[in-house]
This record gives sequence, C-alpha cells and structure tokens, in this order.
Amino acid sequence: MKYFNSNTVLYLDGKFQNAANTTADIYGQSLHYGYAVFEGIRAYQTHNGTRIFKIREHYERLKKSAELVNMPFPWDINNLIKQTYKLLELNKLKNAYIRPLVYAAPNMSLVAATDVSIMICAWEWGAYLGNQQLKVCVSSYERPNPKSTPIEAKVSGNYVNSILATTEAKRKGFDEALLLDMNGNVAEAPGANIFIEKNGRLYTPPLGNILAGITRATVIELCRILDIELIEKHLTVNDLKHADSAFFCGTATEIAGIAAIDEYQFPVKWNDSVGATIQRTYKCLVLEKQNYEVII
Repeated sequence: MKYFNSNTVLYLDGKFQNAANTTADIYGQSLHYGYAVFEGIRAYQTHNGTRIFKIREHYERLKKSAELVNMPFPWDINNLIKQTYKLLELNKLKNAYIRPLVYAAPNMSLVAATDVSIMICAWEWGAYLGNQQLKVCVSSYERPNPKSTPIEAKVSGNYVNSILATTEAKRKGFDEALLLDMNGNVAEAPGANIFIEKNGRLYTPPLGNILAGITRATVIELCRILDIELIEKHLTVNDLKHADSAFFCGTATEIAGIAAIDEYQFPVKWNDSVGATIQRTYKCLVLEKQNYEVII
C-alpha cells in the first residue's frame, strides 16, 4: 500500500511540509531502539462534515504514553487537534487514518530523551482487518509482562511483539492472532482488544496486562446505553472455546466479528450476536447519526 504521493503534506514540529521531501535522523533512539510513542486515530465523513472520532482522548493518551516512558511532551493538545483538522484539509481527506508519532532526537545512548519531535500524517484506509468474519489462532507469543514495559502506553518498540504474532498467524493460514498474557489468560489481539459473548452477556479482560483501548472504552459505554451486561474478568482459552461469539475492537479495526478461534467455530451467527448490535451502533456513533442508541 502506498501511504503518500508527491502532493502529500504532513505536520512536523509546527510546520506543514511535503512528505516526499521529509527526512528522519538515522542516529535516533526511535529508529534504533523503538523509543517512540504513537496513536492511531480515525476521521469519518459525516453529515456534520469531516469529524475525527475521540481526537482529544487519543492525544491525551499520546501524552500519557510519553510520560510513562519519560519522554517530554511540550505540545498543547488543543493546538494539535487544530493542526490535525488542517492536515486533513490540506490533503483533501474526509475518511482517513491519522498517525501522530513522538520520536527522539539523535542520541545513541540508553538514557531518556530530552529533545523530541512530533509528526502527524494521514492517509485513506479502509477496513483494517477486512469485512469478513475472522479466523483467529491463539499465538505462541505472549504479551510482554507489564513489569518489563508499560503495556498501557502505545510504545513503538512494543509492536515488534504484534508483528511477530500476526506474521505467525498468517503463515498458519489464519487472519489474525490472539495473544495470552504471562499467566496464560486471554490478553488481546496484536492491535485490538477482545470481547466474547456468552448467554447474552459480554466479557472482556480487565486492564493491567492489556492496552486500555479507546474503542474498548467506547464499547463498554455502549453496553451501558444499550443495557447489555458487561463483565470485566480474566478469561481463559477454555472460556473462549465455550463462548457463543466474539469480536475484536480498536480504532483501526473498529468492530470486527470473529468466526473461529483455532478449530472452534462460534455457534451464534454473527448477525444474531450481541457483537453485531455493537458493530451497528458503533458505526452510527462514529458517523454521528441521530439516536444511534436505538438503531440496533
């Protein structure tokens, strides 16, 4: 996939510049050690114009991620929001994926960054995991122990783990992976959180060993609005393989139904599942359709 062309503009340290002419320093900790933090944000074309879904929450999490790994964050979030909308306008994007990245200045040591840059780019991106229900395998890779790295931070280096898990899954003929934590409990997908359905209730792993997804929080809020019982608890692989249905959620993923985990096929048809109700309601929410809470 080509993410930019000769006309693409990105935002770098307070200025808009041509993406094709932008360079990055090869002596930086971000390139060598994965010492950077980032966000993934979506913009949607709505009847109210182009709207960026939960943009403030994303930039607040970006700031928190920087703080958790001792990176400075000297930028005003209100201004970043303003510049992000300007970036979409300059690139004539209405439905887009937005990637802010905070990265370190040249420094080949292992001490915390004192000088950082921020880059924001955007491109058109459809359904990240496709439009079909997913075949998923339990990965041989585990999520990192939260005592080794702050799991609640979106740190670039943490995503090597995600690349390994997804690559393994695809080599085995699956669409995506599901990782466990160091205790053998269900954690999350390489780039998404998971919910399972059993007897009309939804279950999802608690925070602690997973990323606190903004879409995950949105799903939990939709459950409250729709009066769907939601339980946060540690889940085992056995729980997965006795569930009625399941889905992934994330900013890039949105709401993606899962057809099977390993050899286990979920018995409830996706269109009849609680997840499908959440999927339809979430789409109404991001597109700012009225009365989304009753469109099920």
